[in-house]
Amino acid sequence: MLTLANKLKRDHGVKGPHSPNPASDSTRRVSVRDKLLVKEVAELEANLPCTCKVNFPDPNKLHYFHLAVSPDEGYYQGGKFQFEIEVPDAYNMVPPKVKCLTRIWHPNITETGEICLR
Repeated sequence: MLTLANKLKRDHGVKGPHSPNPASDSTRRVSVRDKLLVKEVAELEANLPCTCKVNFPDPNKLHYFHLAVSPDEGYYQGGKFQFEIEVPDAYNMVPPKVKCLTRIWHPNITETGEICLR
């Protein structure tokens, strides 16, 4: 995750806001989703409670990560629950896709792990 943030800063600092070569600019373009995720991941890590851990299998892909939740109170106290989160390209207009990888009975989680909030 820090790799992408450093890359954004490095590219912006070296090339400036406008690149003189349009061909190289199109290959270096960073999506709006990735720009938003750089800020939101930093905020997420700063505010995440101690019962939750986030893991990025590939630090260069902020749009795909795992979240581990270990509740310390309530019905699910002592459990460890894994979630897979994928942020689509149209993020900010389309919500992230969340899937529960741990088999669990919950009214908002299907047998295959899809999250349903409707």
